[in-house]
Amino acid sequence: MLGADALPNARETFDRQLSNTEREVVGLTEAMPAEKFNFAPTNGLFTGVRTFGLEARHIAFEINTVASAMLGEPIPGQDHDNGPDNLTSKDDIVKYLKDAFAHAHRAVATLTNANLMEVTTDPFNPKGKSPRVASVGIFFWHTYDHYGQMVEYLRMNGIKPPASR
Repeated sequence: MLGADALPNARETFDRQLSNTEREVVGLTEAMPAEKFNFAPTNGLFTGVRTFGLEARHIAFEINTVASAMLGEPIPGQDHDNGPDNLTSKDDIVKYLKDAFAHAHRAVATLTNANLMEVTTDPFNPKGKSPRVASVGIFFWHTYDHYGQMVEYLRMNGIKPPASR
């Protein structure tokens, strides 16, 4: 809560939101048994969808991409947006996801109330520019888009998501 005269602090506000997102997504990822990380739905129009493990890797890859852009680091290059192909075990994927959130926290730590509209490299178009506040928003809307899919994957496997317990 803010005092009567205190201005909201961008870094603290976004870092708190990122911590909440991290808790939800990492907890959900850890809740899926290792033998189910290759699960993808098949009953319906699910041809070509990501497996549970690929969803988690994709989230981490995109978080790293946005954090790199915000920090002025080279954007991770790859033939696709599912993260490193050599990460196949639950332990490796969970570590990759946790490391991506740590990278995002470093990027959020650069935010100030004064620099939110400053432009950095557009995370998805290295020749373009994007305001910091738009980039940080991707951490949330993109992650929760895939989080919602992962929730359904858990439920399809008879597992109640941690946030619903």
